[in-house]
Amino acid sequence: MKTPDLSLSDLGSYFPDDFTPEQRAKAQTIFLKELAASSHRFYRGKTVTMPKAGIYGFNWFNVYYTPGVSMISTTIRDDNDASFELSNRGNLVAVVSDSTRVLGDGDVTPPGGLGVMEGKAFLMKYLGGVDGVALCCNSYNKQGKHDAEKIIDFVKMLEPSFGAVNLEDISQPNCFKVLDTLREECDIPVWHDDAQGTASVTLAGLLNALKVAGKELKDVRIVLLGAGAANSTAARLLLADGADPEKMVVFDSKGGLHKGRDDVKADTAYYRKWEICEATNPKRLETEEEAFNGADVVIAASKPGPGTIKPEWIRSMAPRSIVFACANPVPEIYPYAAKEAGAYVVATGRGDFPNQVNNSMGFPGILKGALMVRARKITDEMAIAAAHSVADFAEKKKGINPDYIMPTMEETEVFAMEAADVAVQAVKDGVARTALEWDHVYNTTLADVNHARAIIELLQREGFIKAPDLKMLEDARDKAVAAVR
Repeated sequence: MKTPDLSLSDLGSYFPDDFTPEQRAKAQTIFLKELAASSHRFYRGKTVTMPKAGIYGFNWFNVYYTPGVSMISTTIRDDNDASFELSNRGNLVAVVSDSTRVLGDGDVTPPGGLGVMEGKAFLMKYLGGVDGVALCCNSYNKQGKHDAEKIIDFVKMLEPSFGAVNLEDISQPNCFKVLDTLREECDIPVWHDDAQGTASVTLAGLLNALKVAGKELKDVRIVLLGAGAANSTAARLLLADGADPEKMVVFDSKGGLHKGRDDVKADTAYYRKWEICEATNPKRLETEEEAFNGADVVIAASKPGPGTIKPEWIRSMAPRSIVFACANPVPEIYPYAAKEAGAYVVATGRGDFPNQVNNSMGFPGILKGALMVRARKITDEMAIAAAHSVADFAEKKKGINPDYIMPTMEETEVFAMEAADVAVQAVKDGVARTALEWDHVYNTTLADVNHARAIIELLQREGFIKAPDLKMLEDARDKAVAAVR
């Protein structure tokens, strides 16, 4: 390792040649975790607040602050929408979480989510040219329980300072109530990325996977493993885009969802799951073995693996089967094992395997498009438009194949295209405060993304962002190798 470059496509080459595929996959996971620990300690986080207005003599402080700024306050007082132009509100997202369901680690306490929320803000800036602020809140009530109302009140209070809110890592059933309440009661977009974001990119990946496999969405049998925020919303978007509800089965931890699940019906907090019970699985399949047999597609967002999805289940699927194993940090089955079992297209939520189906391909462009037209909400139609935008980009850019169904984060133009398509759809849906042309949104987004990246590159080049010590990478690799050996 002569440089701190970390090419994910070459990550496997960092480990001994005699490692089996399973050892290499385990080593990659440990390596990335160890490197995360050391790099976050080195940088003390990933984001910082910086001015974007120039200082050309100290009297500019009298312009930016008192007395000059008084005119900004009174102008916004008389027209609150002016805040989108006269402050950074129009390009600013609050990344809000109570940290109760962080990746595969569950409840990590409110500050435990800061690494993820900072990461979200980092990606927003680098991929979408959007500014983000990590806000981890305490959702405990006086009874010591996590209370959806606490998060709802928190978001309502911060609404005047932001152009949009990205909810993240909120456990169910609170996540459903929080999102659905705030979508209706706030005048800015409130977006739950674990739900709508994951669902949108899942649809995008599936559209292209089906093309590669020579199948149609309306014809395929789909199994969704896991009924949390991600798959509950994925089911809704898939059905809205043409999937057949009679050919869909969704599983929670107790079995298949269907009209006979009185336990779900009785718990009104899980109303989104009951909607799935009413719409899908008319045969009332109860076990994964039954559902996988002859299925074309499995979409898993459930318990991290490996071993959650069994190879024999995949072997029973239809020819040219599609397996999305999207649990983080470890997929429900490793890609090599799914392929060995006969899967034709395999995707995960990780960037160090082919076909990353991860909401990082969605939220930067979706939020940018919504912000640019000052949308009041992000509709399901906007999320579906984003999915088709991402899928179309991949197909037109390189041509799709079993190992390339999604663009990668390196393909900058996809975020600008996605933003433009979402903005146009927001206008169609009647939720935009202002209408903009597709080309304007595309060009502005691309310019903002390139500007953000140029600043980061300049800071790195000039040494204001220091490169991590090479020993950091070597130590992380050595610990991973030792743990797997």
